[in-house]
Amino acid sequence: MNIEKLKNAPRVKLLEEDRRVKQMTTYTPQFLGIPAVWTQEGGDKNAGEGIVIGFIDSGINPDHPSFAYDPMTNSNSFTDRACEEGPLFPQTSCNGKIVSARFFSAGAQTTTTLNESIDILSPFDAVGHGSHVASTAAGNFGVPVVVNGLYYGRASGMAPRARIAVYKAIYPSIGTLSDVLAAIDQAVLDGVDILTLSVGPEEPPEDKLTFLSLFEIFMLAAHKAGTLVVQAAGNEGPSPYSVISYSPWAVGVASCDTDRTYPATLILGNGLKIAGVGLSGATVGDGLMIQYNKLVLAKDAIKINTTLPRIANNAEECQYPEAFDPLVVQDSVVICTFSAGFYNGTSTLTAIIQTAIVLRFKAFVFVANPTYGDFIAEPIPFATPAIMIPATTDTQNILQYYEKETVRDTNGLVVRYGGRAGISEGRNASYKGRAPIVSRFSSRGPDYIDQSKNPTDVLKPDILAPGHQIWAAWSPMSVLDPILSGHNFALMSGTSMATPHIAGVAAMIKQYNPSWTPSMIASAISTTASTYDNLGEPIMAHGFDLYTLHTSAPFGFGAGLVNPSGALHPGLVFSAGYEDYISFLCSLPNIDSKIVKTATGGICGQLFENPSDLNLPSITITSLNGSRIVHRTVTNVESKAETYLSAVLPPKGVTVNIEPSWFIIAPQGTQDLHITFNVTQALDDFTFGEIVLTGSLNHVVKMPLSIFPISTT
Repeated sequence: MNIEKLKNAPRVKLLEEDRRVKQMTTYTPQFLGIPAVWTQEGGDKNAGEGIVIGFIDSGINPDHPSFAYDPMTNSNSFTDRACEEGPLFPQTSCNGKIVSARFFSAGAQTTTTLNESIDILSPFDAVGHGSHVASTAAGNFGVPVVVNGLYYGRASGMAPRARIAVYKAIYPSIGTLSDVLAAIDQAVLDGVDILTLSVGPEEPPEDKLTFLSLFEIFMLAAHKAGTLVVQAAGNEGPSPYSVISYSPWAVGVASCDTDRTYPATLILGNGLKIAGVGLSGATVGDGLMIQYNKLVLAKDAIKINTTLPRIANNAEECQYPEAFDPLVVQDSVVICTFSAGFYNGTSTLTAIIQTAIVLRFKAFVFVANPTYGDFIAEPIPFATPAIMIPATTDTQNILQYYEKETVRDTNGLVVRYGGRAGISEGRNASYKGRAPIVSRFSSRGPDYIDQSKNPTDVLKPDILAPGHQIWAAWSPMSVLDPILSGHNFALMSGTSMATPHIAGVAAMIKQYNPSWTPSMIASAISTTASTYDNLGEPIMAHGFDLYTLHTSAPFGFGAGLVNPSGALHPGLVFSAGYEDYISFLCSLPNIDSKIVKTATGGICGQLFENPSDLNLPSITITSLNGSRIVHRTVTNVESKAETYLSAVLPPKGVTVNIEPSWFIIAPQGTQDLHITFNVTQALDDFTFGEIVLTGSLNHVVKMPLSIFPISTT
């Protein structure tokens, strides 16, 4: 059947070309103050009880202790969901902690020929990503994290008592939108409370509004069914207009660093200490003192007259053991260099490790290359002493010392290696940094309505959560990350890692307030967030230039860093339902009501005066001419009446007036707010501010403002 025939077939409402999709802890519970929330919910043994979180990802490793079922502490009350068995995933994998597991592969199998050795047709996770995400949100409490024989602490999910429903739709060879949509549909039918999407389309749809793609429409259907959808904002930062979470009915999550780092140090024979990155042990001798060994530049240790030019030409990257004179590099600290192979993706750290093990390096130092500039280094559990030096200025200092201590003959060949170096212990955590900081990779707003990236009146991302260097469960198969093969835990970064933090927090809010709708939960998370870091200063962000910071804004962090304890008792919430979202869609500029009805089934009835009138816990106006009145309604979700006073930190070039300026609101009562914006100065970009509603019972409700004042008239 061709496309035109299918388009006109009975019961076919909307067609969209299938697209590829991509995947977007021990400390973060403490960083976010989660133990205080656990206390309010009866302790860690009860946090998340009765809530099911669905995960659409690469599957799950059912044998991991983070997903073990404990009959002494777990009640097995979720028995009506399906468990699809298959290779490496017997029926017993659904054990009471994992309450449902399915896999979806029709789109993948139609698109490509799957590799049965890695593209396992069962809910089993051959990658590790799905296990990491699931354990971050709902992994069991206090699971020991041991990697390469070293203990890194105990891992706990945000809601350790929540149950897990698995929907595998991503395979090592491919992930397709059609499989993800089938998984969303099934998760909604299964009645999950929270749906976690650390996956998403690689780019916006070509021929329709971002809000009306099938991916967004399926998430709207989930919201209509009472499921809160939590979605990764994307990993295309720090460029503006890079978010892949568009719709107001899904919570888009940005990523931040925490104050935990794993510092490592290279110490040269002259006493110079150079900071680097690497989860590895120190170079030590028989005792516990750091041992200093011969320092060798890889390209100086190449076998003379090698007959393998391909290997010799890339020897500085330490990819091939056969390229080196083993007598030179054995028991030496070898300097390997980032070069063309790493730049084009053909060289790997795994190969360096193998070379180091085969030739018995004492350690290796992987340094930046001035030709290619600085690189971004993330801590990796090295099986041998090692360190990465990502800054070219540090490389120059190392090479300057090396050349000063190295004696060469008239042909430039080394006759004596005089340099010495050692590596300090790099696996001990430090908690001294500024935090949170918006991660460099975290996608930025503003939100946009089409592929031309015309901005729209919705704030994205919505919220900020830890997503940098997160310890969580892994799959030892690790087919896409050979360097992590055999490991049960991994330290990973991405908005994929930030998203399950919010999913777990949402699960605890739902447990504490079971009658709340998805939008009420999302509002509570947003209005209680913090825009200040641990130094009491505005949240900073990593920018385009590596290792530099600048002041962030809502297009980087949304409403701010999630505050789980505050979100349990937000005071007021901004609530919106399915009909409100239909009114929002119908109020968009130049929208065709027939397209909305075809896509959603909703009918354009009562319209908003502007899309910015959707009752969100933020206000975004992409083109403010002269003045505009924006409407909001708040609901008191607490048990007592409260008096609120309004205050404004106005965006530059805009005045803001709120009516009423103060109000008394009864329990479960509502209050309409009328907010008038007037342009006093036209600008060439967005400007930011905040509305703060302060209650007499100590509730503080904050609304970020993102305004583009384009004209005073």
